[in-house]
Amino acid sequence: EILALGRKCIVITTDVTAEGAATKIIEQAESGLGGLDILVNNAGGNSFSVALQSMKFSGWQKTMALNLDSIVHLIQAALPALLQSGNASIINVSSVAGLRGAPLMSHYGAAKAALISLTQSLAIEVATQGVRVNALVPGWIETDLTDFLRAEDTVEQGLLSQVPMGRWGRSDEIAQGALFLASDASSFMTGQVLVLDGGQSARG
Repeated sequence: EILALGRKCIVITTDVTAEGAATKIIEQAESGLGGLDILVNNAGGNSFSVALQSMKFSGWQKTMALNLDSIVHLIQAALPALLQSGNASIINVSSVAGLRGAPLMSHYGAAKAALISLTQSLAIEVATQGVRVNALVPGWIETDLTDFLRAEDTVEQGLLSQVPMGRWGRSDEIAQGALFLASDASSFMTGQVLVLDGGQSARG
């Protein structure tokens, strides 16, 4: 679809948590695209729920490696090109789990909250250097990764009861948020958190 629009597109398949992966990704992206002015850090996820007291530290480390460490590595690798651009945007995809506590999710919530703090601190560091840094915070979104949550009616109903709008968000709605943060429509916006959660976080 991208190529059909006459745009450049390259696909790089990798494990973002692997050593040296970030450098290789950015180098290939710069080479294939002729530069870099937008970085969307969308890698993340959680594969388990457990009480902190019972959690193996290896599980904590795995969660941090994917949801926080990989993003730090990608930002560090991309910053030289982004600074050279002079009008760049970094978009870090966090989660409502980073805004409010939830039982059995301390590992994931901590990673996503740290990502928001990282976003705000980095935004201040590079504010006068032509790079904006913002966080995009989705709520419950209908994707392949959440199929299992919709498979059982009682589970789905329980989740949607937390959402004032009473429905799942769509991936295109998140894409529109990212497009806004990447564009000049948000040219005076940095260090901010754009929440797209159907009102879920408004419940406190």
